[in-house]
Amino acid sequence: MSTDRLATLTSWHADWSGLRVAVLGLSMTGFSVADTLTELDADVLVLTESAAEEYEQLLPVIGARLEVGALTEVPSALIDFAPDVVVASPGFSPSHPLIRWAQDSGIAVWGDVELAWRVRDKVVRADGTPADWVLITGTNGKTTTTQLTATLLVEGGLRAAPCGNIGVPVLDAVRDPAGFDVLVVELSSHQLWYLGQSQPEGELFPYAAVCLNLADDHLVWHGSAEAYRDAKATVYRNTRVACVYNKADEATRLMVEDAEVVEGARAIGFDLGVPGPSDIGVVEGLLVDRAFLDDRARSALELTTIADLQASGLAAPHIVQNILAASALARSLGVEPEAIHSALQSFHLDAHRIQVIAQHAGITWVDDSKATNPHAAASSLRAFPGAVWVVGGDLKGVDISELVAEVGATARAAVVIGVDRRAVMAAFQRHAPAVPVFEAVAGETGHVMNRVVEIATGIVGDEGTVLLAPAAASFDQFSSYADRGHRFAEAVKDWIERGNADDAGVSPSAL
Repeated sequence: MSTDRLATLTSWHADWSGLRVAVLGLSMTGFSVADTLTELDADVLVLTESAAEEYEQLLPVIGARLEVGALTEVPSALIDFAPDVVVASPGFSPSHPLIRWAQDSGIAVWGDVELAWRVRDKVVRADGTPADWVLITGTNGKTTTTQLTATLLVEGGLRAAPCGNIGVPVLDAVRDPAGFDVLVVELSSHQLWYLGQSQPEGELFPYAAVCLNLADDHLVWHGSAEAYRDAKATVYRNTRVACVYNKADEATRLMVEDAEVVEGARAIGFDLGVPGPSDIGVVEGLLVDRAFLDDRARSALELTTIADLQASGLAAPHIVQNILAASALARSLGVEPEAIHSALQSFHLDAHRIQVIAQHAGITWVDDSKATNPHAAASSLRAFPGAVWVVGGDLKGVDISELVAEVGATARAAVVIGVDRRAVMAAFQRHAPAVPVFEAVAGETGHVMNRVVEIATGIVGDEGTVLLAPAAASFDQFSSYADRGHRFAEAVKDWIERGNADDAGVSPSAL
């Protein structure tokens, strides 16, 4: 196909009919892509290694074709189809044979986010314009910050929806007939890599954007730490109003400095220190804004207090950083400080994010199963110093040594789980030899988490904290990080019930 036609496909109302599109993957994202394109009258072929029964039954109903089978080589069905465009689900890495084939063949490769941007005008606001987009990425804290930002915007009177990597495909939000003023889009590094391949007509122009932090992660998928960093930096490209960055993480500042943005876009810094003009930070227990007020050189606006956040369970340092970032994004869109304060009083973290699941017999049990990489685990360990640390899983090619040396040495002990146990235990031996290390392996009866609880209670004795912050992916032993956290909570519950204990301090809803 002529690239001239692809360049015209920048609206829901453009002529998409007959466009041959190969959709790679049939998860929630892949189905949203296929559903959108068939509604636009494109010719759609979906290729996947496996398909949920629901999606397999729905595809012919919406008018798409399906090929199920191994994708380690380019299928003849794809070659015969001769697609004009390939739209890939985020799981397909740059080195995947189908992605390489498309690029070598000169076929345009899009992600679902680029497609959503191109058709974002399906539902428009009263003034005839589509919703503004706010982009959020980072190695850790993306989902919490996305939820926070959407909550603050709604409290401020805007119709806002969290979407993207948070679990609601961007295309579903774009096509929602209710319409929105703002889409708060969580982006993984995988989605950002695809945006980095965009032609000019497919590039995003977000209202505001943030990269919360940067640490090694997904190195196997990207191929190198540099490629991972470059993908994350894409979040700031073409930002129109506010580039929010973490003053405590130099990598994010450099991303903003290097970014090609719309003239007039401002850099807004945040951290836990005293803010300078154009920053948001903390002064004597107050979260304050010195960025979005006229007299920012000499004054600041109070957003909330650490004491109030403590009462809501939001005072862990890394959560305060998320709140500061979300507040900066919300303030860039005109949300008043009073609305931010009000929204934070009722906001609750998701399950498996530094969630206290039980307090009993002097032991506090904390589930941060969502800490799937070293950077996230470091934040948890700093929030619970001296804890018995439950660590391990699939390290995804990341070296855990730096985490163990810098923060792991402060743990009371470590209980190691997962397929990469040997690497974790070796890191302790080299970098924190004074920390007692215990290996937890499932016995003939019971799950590995029952063994974890058994070991941890023996270490803690009468008082202490047990922290599940694995610093690793979960799929070696569990179906998801949520399943890992749930299994941990169930094992804690079983331990309490076996002791015929009363329920003092135990939260049944958490268990």
